[in-house]
Amino acid sequence: MSFEQIAALVILAGVVGVLVHGRVRSDVAALAAAALLLVLGVIRPVEVQGAFASPAVIALAGLFVIAYAIELSGLLGLLIRQATKLCARMGEAGLWIVMVLCGGASAFLNNTPIVVLAAPVIKDVAGSLNQSPKRFLIPLSYITIMGGACTLIGTSTNLLVNDMARNSGQPVFSLFEITPVALVIAAFGGLYLYFVGGRLLGKHVDAAPAVQPHEQTGDGLLGDAELFAAADRPFDARKAMTALAIFLLVLAAAGLGIAPIAAAAFAGAVALILLRVISAEEAYAGLRPEVLLLIAGMVVVGLSIEVTGLAAAGTDVLIGVIRPWGPLAALIILYGVTLFATELLSNAAVAVLITPVAVALAESLGVDPRPFLVGVMMAASAAFATPFGYQTNVIVFQLGGYSYMDFVRVGVPLNIVTWIAAMIAIPIFFPF
Repeated sequence: MSFEQIAALVILAGVVGVLVHGRVRSDVAALAAAALLLVLGVIRPVEVQGAFASPAVIALAGLFVIAYAIELSGLLGLLIRQATKLCARMGEAGLWIVMVLCGGASAFLNNTPIVVLAAPVIKDVAGSLNQSPKRFLIPLSYITIMGGACTLIGTSTNLLVNDMARNSGQPVFSLFEITPVALVIAAFGGLYLYFVGGRLLGKHVDAAPAVQPHEQTGDGLLGDAELFAAADRPFDARKAMTALAIFLLVLAAAGLGIAPIAAAAFAGAVALILLRVISAEEAYAGLRPEVLLLIAGMVVVGLSIEVTGLAAAGTDVLIGVIRPWGPLAALIILYGVTLFATELLSNAAVAVLITPVAVALAESLGVDPRPFLVGVMMAASAAFATPFGYQTNVIVFQLGGYSYMDFVRVGVPLNIVTWIAAMIAIPIFFPF
């Protein structure tokens, strides 16, 4: 092995160890790794510059500002309050309908403020119906996670995989290209939660002690959830309608191929400032630099694995094992590896590390890399088995007083159900 390969491998192992340990912020760990790679000459300055100016980072920055404007306008809080009235009229069925609506909203907006606002409502309404709130809070988090995977912009993971695939010479995904697969997975997962998961919680959770969560590392959704509680502001019709109109224009421009999502989101964010829907200071507050810097740092780490040849070497070993079984077996194994890794690491780290392997694996097998990329997108968002794999899990973990094993009990079967659903849906919509 060359010096560059050894250095990249040691730094990668160090980052993984730090992320699993959880004592150092994920963005700090990623930036430290990027700096070390640059100092050692493994990565060139131009490649670091490209990581920080990548379309994924630009798109996320713009989308964060737009979503924050919608939250501050009071529109999200208004919708949650209207959903409360629906719950009161329809009972338990209303609770599940509200959760599904939250999942739909998560396909376009950050799911953290959605859960922050919806979880207390669901808890209160469930109590008024003499139902255990713990039957519904974990499903709320899981449904919003699955909803976020339904579009290219629903989660930073999808944007990051798309960006890494573009760097590998693959065509980019359109806004709704992955939606059919994600909807099938969400349907299977939702049915499991409704018929099995909720009942498992109702049977086992009532006596579970409350446990205080520690800092999580999933999906880059870092920081204090109380920051987003400010989104429940008085409703301002002008700001809400303007922000919503800008957001719909951004979606239309990206969905119709008029402009790349990064350009459309950036233009939309600037338009909101010029129209005084959101101030420049509020826009900066909504940027969430810890997320953007985490992604940029992990992109640099991922590039080091690719440019030093480590990804190709690892793929050759993997292919030697998988080749006799064909592309479907390769997809099943890749999905499982991604699924396991996302429970331990941040989703950004998983996306960056596994995407180049997915492309190289597909090319070595002589098949289209697209189904493998979709598999990475879906599996990297499936953080169901621990309370710390995703910010929304942390929120309901604290609010509902769950035990760690409640997430294991419900989340591991959900991982298996969605894994099976993905293996059915991906080859249908993205043939090899």
